[in-house]
Amino acid sequence: MPIEQPQPSSRRYVLVGVKLAVSVALLALLFSRTDVSRLWMSARNASAAWLAVALVLYSVTVLASVWRWRLLLDAQGVPVAPRALFGSMLVALFFNNFLPSNIGGDVIRIRDTARPAGSKTLATTIVLADRVLGLMGLVLVAAFGASMAAGAAGHRPVPTSWLWVGFLISAATAAPVLLAPAGVGRLLQPLTVLHPEWVGDRIESLTAALARFRDRPGALVRCFGAAVFVQMLGVIFYVAVAYALRVNVRPWDLAVIVPIAIVVQMVPVSVNGFGVREATFSFYFTRIGLPIESALLVSLVATALVMLFSLTGAVVWFSRGHH
Repeated sequence: MPIEQPQPSSRRYVLVGVKLAVSVALLALLFSRTDVSRLWMSARNASAAWLAVALVLYSVTVLASVWRWRLLLDAQGVPVAPRALFGSMLVALFFNNFLPSNIGGDVIRIRDTARPAGSKTLATTIVLADRVLGLMGLVLVAAFGASMAAGAAGHRPVPTSWLWVGFLISAATAAPVLLAPAGVGRLLQPLTVLHPEWVGDRIESLTAALARFRDRPGALVRCFGAAVFVQMLGVIFYVAVAYALRVNVRPWDLAVIVPIAIVVQMVPVSVNGFGVREATFSFYFTRIGLPIESALLVSLVATALVMLFSLTGAVVWFSRGHH
């Protein structure tokens, strides 16, 4: 009797179950090494004023992210009203924080701009470019933070050279893609054997979009500057959270750990980064002489504020008539 193969939906449930198990296991391990009652007391005694400042900073970060996205859309000649982009970004944040995947938000952004772009491929290319520039901004901020931490305090929890090399590699990889889009098309040409017409059209749309980016270098420079600005604001957001919790962590150390934690939690091994993010904070904090308790406080309270803000995306989503 043949063995019945698991259905795709069953595989998704298994994958979510594995991610949940990883998150729970990591959090349980970290909490077992802290005084939970003292942890809760510290969270309850947090400064409400500084938490409010942190929320304002995060809202500015979202606005700056919308501006960065619009710069890329304008470079491709795609007209979308800023208000529509802001609403789409809020919904994307809601999906990223309340679905067991950080890809759902990008799907929303692509869907919302595919019609004005006239192409899902073009909308996808723009979102991917936004992601790549954001990632490069993350690594650059982390490299600067590590350099400042090494110079000011003399400690190197993370090798500074690794971060600078990572930034240079990402820049060197992105440059040929933008400077020679036709070469990207040739590299992807073997994929046309799967479906010559459909795949060929997508490759043509992709190379055309890359060519438009190449012809508008000023827009890309501004967008990269916006990406660095967004990541710096993200670090300042965490600084405000640390102040609220009275955790004595240096800003340049947060400039290192925050970008690294964001990159690490992108690896799809946990539910929305829970556990993995806190473990990354704990590793770094212990290397600079701070307790795991402080790492958990900063990471979890910051995440709670982000999730609280992203609930505005649920309001936007349901106001559109979705269920």
